[in-house]
Amino acid sequence: MVRKPKRQAQAKAAPTPPLTGSDRDKAVAALMELLAEQSFEDVGLAEVAGRAGIKLSQLRAEFGSTLAILGAHIKDIDRAVLDGGDADMAEEPVRERLFDVLMRRLEALAPYKEAARSLMRSARRNPGLALALNVMAVRSQKWMLEAAGVGASGPRGALRAQGAALMFARVMTVWVDDDEEGLDRTMAALDRGLASAGRWAGFIDDLCSIPKCIMRGPRRRRRPVDEGAAEASAA
Repeated sequence: MVRKPKRQAQAKAAPTPPLTGSDRDKAVAALMELLAEQSFEDVGLAEVAGRAGIKLSQLRAEFGSTLAILGAHIKDIDRAVLDGGDADMAEEPVRERLFDVLMRRLEALAPYKEAARSLMRSARRNPGLALALNVMAVRSQKWMLEAAGVGASGPRGALRAQGAALMFARVMTVWVDDDEEGLDRTMAALDRGLASAGRWAGFIDDLCSIPKCIMRGPRRRRRPVDEGAAEASAA
């Protein structure tokens, strides 16, 4: 049964931002527009510069590749989510806080749904792109976990972030096809994903405790004294 979160999903996506601002912002917006129209592997840097209305030299001053431009977009989404924190959620359980943070992420991504759909298709047939996207996703999820008050440092944090990245990727496969006003299917998928993540939390803690046990080694116990042997020795 799907929990009814306190917050409500914003059903209507905001329009795609116009190509204004700095050269960096124009390039990011241009790439996302192009990804909504074609696959990632077909987008060239010259095409991005043309759509952004800047010179190729200006684009080079900001980015070294289309993947770097995509990374800047993901960083912008991270910042939008982190800026939109709700102080009222601070006293809520961890699962509710994560639900809120990840729904805010989907709302920030809403204007770029077609670009996200295109990227997902490209990643399925391009292992190199899939690996690069996973690295970016894990980095972002570390920030999402921290925003929800969940530690994301050390071995535990790395495992949590990777698990969160995989879980959120599955939620996005539902989200890109969810056109319902309240995003009910998306929220149900996220709720199931968080429930599954909670069941794995104990396993992660156990897994991360193994190296400490190995380093500590077996505990040496004092051997019991054989009272009969002790008396014979004394005699």
